[in-house]
Amino acid sequence: MEKLIERFIFVSRWIMAPFYIGLVIALLVLLFKFANELFHFVTHATQFDESDTILGILALIDLTFTGSLVVIVIFSGYENFVSKIDAEGHADWPEWMTKVDFSGLKQKLLASIVAISAIALLKAFMNLDRGVDEKQLMWLVIIHVVFVLSGVVLAWTDKLSEKSH
Repeated sequence: MEKLIERFIFVSRWIMAPFYIGLVIALLVLLFKFANELFHFVTHATQFDESDTILGILALIDLTFTGSLVVIVIFSGYENFVSKIDAEGHADWPEWMTKVDFSGLKQKLLASIVAISAIALLKAFMNLDRGVDEKQLMWLVIIHVVFVLSGVVLAWTDKLSEKSH
């Protein structure tokens, strides 16, 4: 009976596979949003001042970071929780994709979130002359600082747990 339960639990990890397939679809939606943003940026470039140009580029970078974050979650999550990915025969396969453990995944996720938060904060600073709400700006700074501190605490606790092993 114990073996049967363990086998059932072990096979149940495949329930996560549709989640990762869903994230691939979400990545396609993000690509569509990126293409729309890029099209708008390029077709209106002559009307933009320096600040608008920088904001347009930051929007594209923000979407790129988000896409990268989704890719990290897809590959690392699948590799860590569902099944090993066979990278043999793929000469251009990024080495990190099959080497990110759960701790590394958490750190990469939080680093990406910090970068996305920093871009949102930079966008708000770039819009100061356009009447950005000071209360909203304050909350953006507070949230960004919380993300940064969370990253530091996460890295510190991971380092402590490595020492205890």
